[in-house]
Amino acid sequence: MQRTVNDVMTRTVVVVGESAPFKEIVRLMREYRVGALPVVDADGALVGVVTEGDLLLKGDPELHDPPRLFEPPERRAERSKARGLVAGQLMTSPACTVNPDATIAESARLMRDRGVKRLPVLAPSGLLVGIVSQPDLLKVFTRPDFEIEREVVHEIIEGELSLEPGTVRARVRDGVVVLDGQLERRALVPALVDRVRAVDGVVAVESRLSYRPGRTEDVPVPVTWERLAIGAR
Repeated sequence: MQRTVNDVMTRTVVVVGESAPFKEIVRLMREYRVGALPVVDADGALVGVVTEGDLLLKGDPELHDPPRLFEPPERRAERSKARGLVAGQLMTSPACTVNPDATIAESARLMRDRGVKRLPVLAPSGLLVGIVSQPDLLKVFTRPDFEIEREVVHEIIEGELSLEPGTVRARVRDGVVVLDGQLERRALVPALVDRVRAVDGVVAVESRLSYRPGRTEDVPVPVTWERLAIGAR
């Protein structure tokens, strides 16, 4: 089972109100050693996030000059933040958020696409329940090799593929999975490699797999993992 944001997020979240002054935000970041603070309104609802990057705009002299003609909207937003005095003026809004059930991969992709290093975590009710950062997502790669091997062998090879023990062997060292054995169908080889690669904590997959030649179903056709798994039983 893939780990989710709920498994790795920080549950104790330091927040600030919209009226929190600049220096108070800096003090809280230093005290709690965080690079961002969620901003909430009077009802406790998340309205934005103020980051170290937002605060650092204050030190850029060019951003204190009058706006230039045809200046991009992003640059105008930076000028506005550079003049900001309280969290409501300094924050990025709306905040990019994630739900507790999102997978590690989904969260990492969202961070990359949005260019952010951390995401507030909102429950379905809209309640702020945590925050997840890039270091939090990397925790999955500290997973012990024996746990990864057990999942690959028992849950995927013997479980999903219903193969007899020893048909396909898996060895794991430093997160690298080596697969060795013979499968019934050629299409199962890349499918199994992709499935193992998606296991939490896997750094890479080395395939030494072979397949039984001469099968008519070896003609390449679009298939899903579910169809392959069923067909192999």
